[in-house]
Amino acid sequence: MEIGTLYGIGVGPGDPDLLTVKAAKILASCKHVFVPKAKHDRDSVALSIAQTHIPWDAQIHEVLFPMITDKDELMKRWEESARRIASVLETGEDACFLTLGDTFLYSTYIYLLRSLRIVLPAVKVMTVPGITAFSAAAAASEFPIGEGKESVIIIPTADDLDAVRNALHSGGTLVLMKVGKRLARIIGLLESAGAIARSVFISHVGMENERIVRDLETLRGEAPETGYLSIILVRGKSEEV
Repeated sequence: MEIGTLYGIGVGPGDPDLLTVKAAKILASCKHVFVPKAKHDRDSVALSIAQTHIPWDAQIHEVLFPMITDKDELMKRWEESARRIASVLETGEDACFLTLGDTFLYSTYIYLLRSLRIVLPAVKVMTVPGITAFSAAAAASEFPIGEGKESVIIIPTADDLDAVRNALHSGGTLVLMKVGKRLARIIGLLESAGAIARSVFISHVGMENERIVRDLETLRGEAPETGYLSIILVRGKSEEV
């Protein structure tokens, strides 16, 4: 039997209308949709974005990717999910895997695909890129990410903020992703580097609770959850007026 095709679908940052036409067309005919979740008791954000494009009779398969750093445990999770997807593809049916933003930018899909190619070497794959969260954030806040010949540095903020600290001296535009619970520390770092006045905070872009804050000082003391699904854009020093 011929193996089905896996479609990796980038669903964009939050607005269902920001799915590409190609992604919407594929989802409209897909019978099996795999959606990543961070917790059992939390709805899939990717699914909520793509829901209106998915047929009512499609089978939704939830796969759990907990927010942990143990590489062995993560590899185990990726392999388990890959085997679940392979079991569908081996029946000849196609399947879609949803991921927030773009498929190959800090995405779970990257690791899932690697595992799937090991589990099912003959797998057929078509990957559909999605609009990145920082592109949508730039549009919402009218923030030019790349201007002239200035460099752009994209950093997934980690518990060790040395990369952010070093990048602040680069002179280019910074895109700080995966802010999460580190928001307070990042604000402090931006202030000490004299960069807080040229920064903008955008969370839940394209969603009903979208929030744009240009005075990051006002975010001090807010709950750790404030940084969830958020991005901070920082203008380079050369852009200061």
